[in-house]
Amino acid sequence: MSKTCEQTVAEYFAAIRAMDADRFVNVFAANGVSHDPVGAPPHVGHDALRAFFSGIVAGCETLSLTEDNVFAAGNSAAVPCPGKGVGKNGKPVSFHGVDVIDCDAEGKIVLVRAFWDPGPVMAVLMS
Repeated sequence: MSKTCEQTVAEYFAAIRAMDADRFVNVFAANGVSHDPVGAPPHVGHDALRAFFSGIVAGCETLSLTEDNVFAAGNSAAVPCPGKGVGKNGKPVSFHGVDVIDCDAEGKIVLVRAFWDPGPVMAVLMS
């Protein structure tokens, strides 16, 4: 993985922990795509990515994904990312997933595939 993409992956997770929509969107190419979770309709482009991320953080007091291991090949990385947070309802949540991230030559994210099950998390956040 290029150093630029490595830095982008680190910034992607830092933006999530900061719950900062502008910072999150900035790591993506203008036409970047996020399948989060895989199987759901994709979020394509900065406006859709911002709306998606803003929707997630709107239900959370805190949110943290940890990129403990980054398995890189070329300009792609597979990242097991355990997560935890506290909903606006005060209830804690935890979850596990793997993000597969592809970067372009400038180090911007062109594709994220997030493998995780949001059902249990949403059940806690919506209760």
